[in-house]
Order: sequence, then structure tokens, then C-alpha cells
Amino acid sequence: MEQLDNVKINFDSNGLWVLNIALAIVMFGVALGISIHDFKSLFKQPKLVLVGVLAQFILLPLLTFLVIILIKPQPSIALGMIMVAACPGGNISNFMTHLANGNTALSVSLTAFGTLLAMIITPINFQLYGNLYEPTAQLLKSVELQPFELVKLVLLILGIPLLIGMFVRHKNKTIADKLSKLLKPISIVVFVSIVVIAFSKNMDVFNTYIHHVLFIGIAHNFLAILLGFFTARVFKLSFQDQKTLAIETGIQNSGLGLLLIFTFFDGLGGMAIMAAFWGIWHIISGLAISFFWSYKPSKVVKA
Repeated sequence: MEQLDNVKINFDSNGLWVLNIALAIVMFGVALGISIHDFKSLFKQPKLVLVGVLAQFILLPLLTFLVIILIKPQPSIALGMIMVAACPGGNISNFMTHLANGNTALSVSLTAFGTLLAMIITPINFQLYGNLYEPTAQLLKSVELQPFELVKLVLLILGIPLLIGMFVRHKNKTIADKLSKLLKPISIVVFVSIVVIAFSKNMDVFNTYIHHVLFIGIAHNFLAILLGFFTARVFKLSFQDQKTLAIETGIQNSGLGLLLIFTFFDGLGGMAIMAAFWGIWHIISGLAISFFWSYKPSKVVKA
């Protein structure tokens, strides 16, 4: 198991550039569906904003840290868990929320607001919890991570595409809608293809170590979904909003996590396998719970 902390996923610089561009296009496609009105509507309901931010950016990283202390996984796996928990919500959460008969407007708004917050909070949470746990702190020292470079990359990948996409929508909503429909499926297919290609070249590593993250990844994602649901329930939000926050908290932007891992950690084995598995599993779990809720009348369960 100790070898996992030293395993590197081979991913060349050209592939990394394409991964950067693909993720930026994904974010641009998401931003094409976001307007200033989405932010304004959120602030008309500050309770929803605060509960959403609490669940995703405060409680999830904290819960992840507590789980790591409890189960003591390999340091590289623990770093992968922290990285995933520090990332903002994934863009497919909007589709899943719609499928689950949740509050789609809230989902879109929280994705937008969360992406803005993530430019600062993602690096802070990763640095904080990564350094609080001694084994991961030692691993961070060995790679000499530069916090400013981490913030800069997150700003470039999330911030610029978000602003450009919103600007395009502000100028011409019709063009933005057409571009969004075109870009979302294409960019996601390209992004998934890149990840698949990267791991196909490292299949021996993936096959050798996947069982070390299998249970941890499933349990971590399950806890994230429950955390979002019950946080909303504690604050007496509607069942529709409970479903929305469960999905928003359980569907993380693991693509961003993978990009940061390939960029700053040279594809550190445990981190990359953890983030990649989460990226696959959260689609399965998210769709499963969305289909379940799509057939379950809201009146059956009340907040």
C-alpha cells in the first residue's frame, strides 16, 4: 500500500493542455445558461444561499477530514478525498436536479455562486485540511505546492469562462442558448474521453489499486449526499430544496480536481485514482437517486 503514495499517473503536457481547454469549455457552456438574475434571485432568499454554502464549502470538507481521521487511508488517497471535497459542485447537478423534480433554478444559481466562491475557497480548504492531517501535510511538503499558483489556475479555469459565458448570454440570449446546447454534450464527451485515454495508458496502475478507493469513494459520496439532504432538512427547507442540496453537495467537480492533481501533483496515484473514481461513481449515484426521486411524489415526504 505504501507504494500507492509514490505511484504516478502518466499524463503528458499536451494532454494536460487539452484537459485545461476542455474543462474551460465545460465551464463556459455552464456559464452560457447563467445570468445576473440567477444571483439576484439567490440573494432574495439568503437562507438558501447560506445553507447551500454551509453544506458544500464548510461541512463537506470538515466531514471529509473527520472521516480521514477515523479510517486513516493512505496519505495520497486522503489528499484525493480532500481535493474532491474542496471542489465546487459539478455542472451535471443541474440536469440531475431537474430529473429529480428538485428546485432547478436553485441548482443553477448555487452552481454559479459556488463556482465564484470556489476560486478562493477551494484552494483555502485544500490547504487547510491537507495540512491539518500529518500524513497528508508531509506529502504536501514533498511536492512543494505553491498556493498562489493553485489559486491562479482555479481562477483561470473557472473564473474567466464563467465571466465570458455570462457576458455572451447578457449580450445575446438566443446565441447563448444555441451555443450551450451545442457545447455541453461535446465538451463533456471530450473531457471524459481525455480522462479515459489517460487511464487507458495507466490501466495496470488503475487495476492494481482501484480496490483501495472503491469502498472509500462510494461511502464518501454517499455521506456527501446525506449531508446535503439533512443539512437542508435541519434548516427546515422544503423537500424540493432538500433534494436539490443533496445533489449539489454530492455531485462535485471532480474534473477540476483531476486537473489540479495532474498539474500540481504529477498525477499522484492515490489522488488521481480517488478523483477519477469519484467522477465515475457520482454520475451513477446521482442518476440513481434522481430517477428514484423522479418517481416519488413530493407529498409523500415533507420537510
